[in-house]
Amino acid sequence: MNLHQFRFVQEAVRRNLNLTETAKALFTSQPGISKAILDLEGELGVDIFARHGKRLRRVTEPGQQVLKSIEVIMREVGNLKRIGEEFSKQDAGTLSIATTHSQARYFLPEPVAQLRKRFPKVNISLHQGSPEQVARMVMEEVADIGIATEALSDMAELVTLPCYEWQHALVMPAGHRLAQLERIALEDLALEPLVTYHPSLSGRTRVDQAFAARKLKPNLVLEAIDADVIKTYVRLGLGVGIVAEIAVRDEPAGGDLVSRPLGHLFGQNITHVAFKRGAYLRNFVYAFAEMMSDRLSRALITRALSGDNQDFQL
Repeated sequence: MNLHQFRFVQEAVRRNLNLTETAKALFTSQPGISKAILDLEGELGVDIFARHGKRLRRVTEPGQQVLKSIEVIMREVGNLKRIGEEFSKQDAGTLSIATTHSQARYFLPEPVAQLRKRFPKVNISLHQGSPEQVARMVMEEVADIGIATEALSDMAELVTLPCYEWQHALVMPAGHRLAQLERIALEDLALEPLVTYHPSLSGRTRVDQAFAARKLKPNLVLEAIDADVIKTYVRLGLGVGIVAEIAVRDEPAGGDLVSRPLGHLFGQNITHVAFKRGAYLRNFVYAFAEMMSDRLSRALITRALSGDNQDFQL
């Protein structure tokens, strides 16, 4: 029984029981993986997988329990490596961050710059994706920390904590008729062609729910994954844009675009940070979290990771 066998079983499940893809991912041979899994099953005296010929079909009931134990073992192996790195390299290494485009573009530059100034030997690896991809990267330990508004709090394998609140904003050409209004009504928006986020991103669910509650149908002419694209098409005259307020803070006064807050229509959104449950975090990971928000502290994160059931929401 060894770690290679555990890694093969774990990766086979991640690859939907496709041993060809598993072998490619682990840079080894398919027959070698098959033999290692069979040897492990022989040692345990149970079948981890049900088979049809040589193909894996499903995880058996005892296999489900084996997988849970393997997950714990592999997580602790990862923790051992990080502990070794922590005390051998001290404040050096790589901080891997998984996040969405909006967070990477508008929110993270300042805390990342602060981290580099305080920990010059720490490199930053920034992974961008949808909220679901962010959650997956943290769970699979591709990233130390995940930052997103959606999806993270839905994952039992993650510990999620609130980072900051934000609201949507309307962005439009300076000469637009709505620019003359200080407070925008939902009925005003329903009359305009709208350019906004894809349904899976940046609080879009709240926008849809608000229109549905008033029995209004928004005229959505374009959906995008980031605010820069939305603002580009607003400038081209496709419509008015609904974006996260952080995306319009840097727009110059007297510029070609103006914005109005929409929190009274769509409410407040909360961006969360996420860590893998049970993970060992290095000093600079805690420091980075504290740089992102004064709501996050090492003591709070440690309590949450230890299984404290207190409600940490805002």
